Amino acid sequence: MESGAKEEEKVMGYNSRNVKKAALHSTLTAFLDDPILADVPKKPSLSDVDTLMNLELGSAMCISILKLDGTSFDVAVMNSATVKDLKLAIKKKVIELEQSKMGHRHISWRHVWANFCLAHHNEKLLDDGAALQDFGVRNNSEVLYLGPSLFWKWFFFFF
Repeated sequence: MESGAKEEEKVMGYNSRNVKKAALHSTLTAFLDDPILADVPKKPSLSDVDTLMNLELGSAMCISILKLDGTSFDVAVMNSATVKDLKLAIKKKVIELEQSKMGHRHISWRHVWANFCLAHHNEKLLDDGAALQDFGVRNNSEVLYLGPSLFWKWFFFFF
């Protein structure tokens, strides 16, 4: 008789766990569909949520990335972020945008960073270990995504 009760508890525990998980998932989905949370990724990681919370608290910054075609997108990184951290945030954002539009695509980031660079205020961001603040990158700054030859065209256009 006791084994039947234990078996019933296992089934009930399993079902209640699945019910709780489904309820949590539907609540999170509804929560993330709120327009106020439009900047939160559809499948946020703990680091995404942490960075966005720090952005609200002022210990992270939002940077606009201006692409070659004239469009832009925003990424959030900590105030102490390096160029490498910015590249990782760009990679994550681009993959998220590509998957939402076209499904899975492979991008060779080694090729991207070997042939293109980031620039801020006429200065290339080439040293991955350098802090963004050393280049004058602050909250709401704009960073340009340039090819090597385009950097000089852009540089001489403004001077």
